[in-house]
Amino acid sequence: MRATLLACLLYLTAPAILADTPEPVAVLETVVVSGEQPGPGLWKISKGDHVLWILGTLTPLPRRVEWVSRNVEKIVSQAQRVLMQPQVSLSVDGGALGGLFLLPSLLKARNNPDKQTLADVVPADLYARWQPLKRKYIGRSNTVEKRRPIFAAQELYEEAIEEAGLRIDGKVGDTVEKLAKKHDVAIERPVVKVKLAEPRDTLRAFAKSSLDDVDCLRKTVDRLETDLPAMQLRANAWAVGDLEALRALPFVDQNQVCRDAMLRNSIVQETGMGDLRERVAAAWLAAADDTLRDNAVSLAVLPIGQMLAEDGYLTALTQRGYVVEAPQ
Repeated sequence: MRATLLACLLYLTAPAILADTPEPVAVLETVVVSGEQPGPGLWKISKGDHVLWILGTLTPLPRRVEWVSRNVEKIVSQAQRVLMQPQVSLSVDGGALGGLFLLPSLLKARNNPDKQTLADVVPADLYARWQPLKRKYIGRSNTVEKRRPIFAAQELYEEAIEEAGLRIDGKVGDTVEKLAKKHDVAIERPVVKVKLAEPRDTLRAFAKSSLDDVDCLRKTVDRLETDLPAMQLRANAWAVGDLEALRALPFVDQNQVCRDAMLRNSIVQETGMGDLRERVAAAWLAAADDTLRDNAVSLAVLPIGQMLAEDGYLTALTQRGYVVEAPQ
């Protein structure tokens, strides 16, 4: 089931990639690489003789790329711990059974209140730009026209990425986990747990609440109109390990705007999830402290955009007194 409320809530905490103004990309056609590719080099975080290597991941990636890194496997084979990306665990009263009974409410929460359509809730100029993209990537189905802008944007983005020969889930984390299990290395998953005590009431309230998410759809449309060739170039650059090319292709991350819209929602604020991003960052940094203190060699996986951000995790690690070295 695409674009559910729970999926968006779990996605809220993904770090922003970059927030620079996009430059025009003079590319008429981009061939997405395929086959085995090494991926980027690793960041080195150290204190004394303890080292944490960080692999930066990217989304989207080429759909047909098989990521193979002999260097990463060598480090994993020498490591005592692998630190995965931070996650949010969202549970409801009643466990899995309770979640099953919430499905109708989840489906309803995706739609605009009062049976409004996208045409009713977004400006006419934006809706005119939405329509050709919707026809191209989603097709004739009008189900998406009932969605709130944030959920319509998510569905449009997913379909466009697939059409461009890319995939949102690059499976890099899965590959690292397999390597850790192969070499019998401990795996650490920093998790922030969130429990909804009254999920039905929360979803009913959310379904009726306002959501300042028009800009989420606008930024998604902007990006799909102008940035798809550059997305392919970034995916290629990651696959072949070209860090300079990644630095030269900044972009506005529409997902950050969408996450902020969700976090500002009054119902999300009332459930105590408004500060999820900060809590997730704190959980990962605490796990990184423990990992570096307790292990001579370790490996972590984080989005490469967070590696390149001025105020990301690397800046926080530097402020904690670690030596941070970029890949050569």
